[in-house]
Amino acid sequence: MITSVLWSLGGVLLKQVEWHPMAKAGARSAIAAAVMWLWMRRPNFSWSRYQIIGAMAYASTVSTFVIATDLTSAANAIFLQYTAPAYVALLGAWMLGERTQPRDWLCVALTIAGVGMMCRDGLASNSFAGIAAGLASGFSMALMVLFLRREKDGSPVAALLLGNAVTAVIGLPFGFAHGAGKMPDAAGWAALLALGVLQLGLPYILYGIAIRHVTAIEGILLPTLEPVLNPLWVFIFLHERPGAWSMAGAALVLGAVSARGLLGLGRGKAGQNQAR
Repeated sequence: MITSVLWSLGGVLLKQVEWHPMAKAGARSAIAAAVMWLWMRRPNFSWSRYQIIGAMAYASTVSTFVIATDLTSAANAIFLQYTAPAYVALLGAWMLGERTQPRDWLCVALTIAGVGMMCRDGLASNSFAGIAAGLASGFSMALMVLFLRREKDGSPVAALLLGNAVTAVIGLPFGFAHGAGKMPDAAGWAALLALGVLQLGLPYILYGIAIRHVTAIEGILLPTLEPVLNPLWVFIFLHERPGAWSMAGAALVLGAVSARGLLGLGRGKAGQNQAR
């Protein structure tokens, strides 16, 4: 729950920084990498293919999410990122041998329907590029979770640290490139600091620890408080209101994902009680 609440600050903080989206992603990840390095002290870089691919998927996830937040509403960006459970359900059995249940496939179908509803608003408001970036973020997030699970016996947090370093190296030059616009003001830098420490660094340390103890589908379904709070903070503080189709689609996605998460928790507790 703590991880979800901290992640949910992304939309409102990113909207307050006037800078190239890749530069924002790079600065945020540079700060997060420093936080993770200080916490780990001696990162365990195995350089396994799972750690490297997981890091690349993470870099893609955080970068495309920032782009989506810039190009469409914060609500669209976060709910499109949470199409990730559909991809995890489709790929989890093949990549991890973690069986996908019928309720997972129902969640996939409802998620796809919800995304279709959000795309209707995206096309109407000429923010289809933002919709596409959000979908890319969801697919990348699914790959990140799958490969972090493959890395569970190694160091998932080290993979996340590496992903932040890659994002920083790729993203920061956009902030200084010709035509990239002026640098952030003091308020913008304060928002970037909060993004790096509170919204990315600390929660991903917690997530990297947690992913070792849950299945991939649980790891992607459980933090569903984030898509509830993210657009709420943006609406309260920045008065950004998503369209009616986006709200309906988001409700469908969130309802499907939340129901699947609660069913999984219920079965997990029942199994633990039987074991006792």
